[in-house]
Amino acid sequence: MTKPREFFRYILLHVASMLGLSCYILADTFFVAQSLGADGLAALNLAIPVYSLINGSGLMLGTGGAVRYAVCCGRGNRDEAAQALYHTLLLAVPLCVVFLIAGGFFSGDVALLLGAQGNLYPMAQVYIQCLLLFSPAFLLNQIMGAVIRNDGAPQLATVAMLSGSFSNIILDMVFLFPLGMGMFGAVLATCLAPIISLSILSLHRRSLRRRHHPWRWENRRMQWSVWRVVFTTGLPAFFTEISSGVVILVFNFLFLGLLGSVGVAAYGVIANLSLVACAMMTGVAQGMQPLVSRAWGREDRHDMQRVLRWSLITVLSLAVAITVGLCAGAAPVVQAFDTEGNRALQDIATAGLPLYAIGLPAAGINIVLAMFFAARENPVPAQGITLLRGLIFIIPLAWLMSVCWQATGVWLSFPAAEGLTLLVAAFWYHREKRKQPHMV
Repeated sequence: MTKPREFFRYILLHVASMLGLSCYILADTFFVAQSLGADGLAALNLAIPVYSLINGSGLMLGTGGAVRYAVCCGRGNRDEAAQALYHTLLLAVPLCVVFLIAGGFFSGDVALLLGAQGNLYPMAQVYIQCLLLFSPAFLLNQIMGAVIRNDGAPQLATVAMLSGSFSNIILDMVFLFPLGMGMFGAVLATCLAPIISLSILSLHRRSLRRRHHPWRWENRRMQWSVWRVVFTTGLPAFFTEISSGVVILVFNFLFLGLLGSVGVAAYGVIANLSLVACAMMTGVAQGMQPLVSRAWGREDRHDMQRVLRWSLITVLSLAVAITVGLCAGAAPVVQAFDTEGNRALQDIATAGLPLYAIGLPAAGINIVLAMFFAARENPVPAQGITLLRGLIFIIPLAWLMSVCWQATGVWLSFPAAEGLTLLVAAFWYHREKRKQPHMV
């Protein structure tokens, strides 16, 4: 039975870990704004979808592998746990090859595709290229961090992620200001951060090898069923992250048409703040996941009910607090990212931030419910919730509402999409409850 102390330990550690991970881009946003101004901020925002794609791929493999790993450990089956780890690492190989080829030969094409032109192009291109070339470090960091959190060492995973984030901040300051390395310095700091995290995570390697032996010959047999479980279970996490990149891409084009590059820069501030807020709520969901997966493996339905209830209360409280803080302090928060005193940027972002932020409570509940289904190896509703909030609802709503209410409509499309998704998620949850009344 999960104790409240254990629950909050997992939640706090995972929130801290995700907060550290999200600060990779937030730190770049802050220091690029200080060093390169609105153009640098706009170029960085154009490149964020690539980061979302890489990070989403890592989250997919990490979440899928970790859920399978935790369920097998809950059942006391070490061989199957070892196979889950081995197959997860193997799945990362073709993804790394694709990213490396794209980084080596097509980074300029990707930058153009994302809307980078004129002064924005060289900055966006170099940022995208470095992200793609360092993609193996990002993927491996996500995979090992997730597995180690599920292996009873969430403290080590959190220390690793926070160390990487802190290193990114320090390196940003050094590369951008004393050395004057520009956008290349910002992205280099970001790309070195997961390598630092991995060096700390490697301290747990011996423990994994001693107990699970993932590289023994019997565990190296290719089993498509394991790959299928890892892939389908982790897919909602991928959709969650990649959809944020797609939304940023769509919003960039909408604001570019409505307000020009200053609109993109203003949205860049809000997008990064939203990513941090959603990362904290994702941390609640990820902290819940090992506990739900463990209870699922033990067939302890009552424990799953407790953990889900605590998670919903926690994420809703956190989301409301963030929303109130962003609404009340919109002007000073925006000004912190604008050293040029760009009045147009400040006006756009200050007006948009409260409208965007009111969607965070619904987003938090949606994120937790999606992870709850994934943790029980029930990917269909998890994928459905993620696709609805990240693609199916928000993209047409953003376009339609921008036609009707211009920039205001774009800001409000986020809470509208999250609200509609919440209605569908509640329906799915109650349907599952009727089918399995003992579930929760």
